[in-house]
Amino acid sequence: MPFFAGASGQVHYRHWPVPEPVAGMVFLHGMGQHSGHYHRFARALGAARIEVWALDHVGHGLSEGDLGVYGPVPELGQNALLLTEIAEDQRPGLPLVVMGHSLGAAAAIETLGVEPARFRAAVLCGLPRAIAQRPPIAARLPILAVHGVDDRLAPIDAVRSWADAMPSVALREYPDAGHDLLHEPVRHVVTSDVVDFVLGTVQG
Repeated sequence: MPFFAGASGQVHYRHWPVPEPVAGMVFLHGMGQHSGHYHRFARALGAARIEVWALDHVGHGLSEGDLGVYGPVPELGQNALLLTEIAEDQRPGLPLVVMGHSLGAAAAIETLGVEPARFRAAVLCGLPRAIAQRPPIAARLPILAVHGVDDRLAPIDAVRSWADAMPSVALREYPDAGHDLLHEPVRHVVTSDVVDFVLGTVQG
């Protein structure tokens, strides 16, 4: 099982390689989850020749740390950038996209604030309300935000306002869907939208 030395301990990650990839994704899960919950999503992206690397946040999955205690978000962003270095070393020149769900979306935004040039685009799923209520980020790369209209953990109104203030953000809304879009009945549509966005960004 692969690990790397993270900001505050050993971080476990998974890698789903594909032959002749056209893009790569660094994926960051949400609170209470781990990278193993996303095998199905990674396989779907692999079918479109998008290679995936995903870590377990500190305190989650097989990574070190107290169970469920994830640490400061800037450290999560630092770990995401360390995983990005691994992806870059393994696939030199492959265009990379960062995607995060909920807590992972907050970590993804952290990476965009530090080193946006490392990525071709970003996908934010279930953006937390606390993040959506902050000022827009300065990164100008294409961003796809996917959000359930019935999300009770992170109500969509704050995300709509955040996206309206960011010309580079495209917000995709899903009626009758809640917070965990990639594990709900709408997951097939969400996955297809993410694939189309990634391919359109790297091939357009």
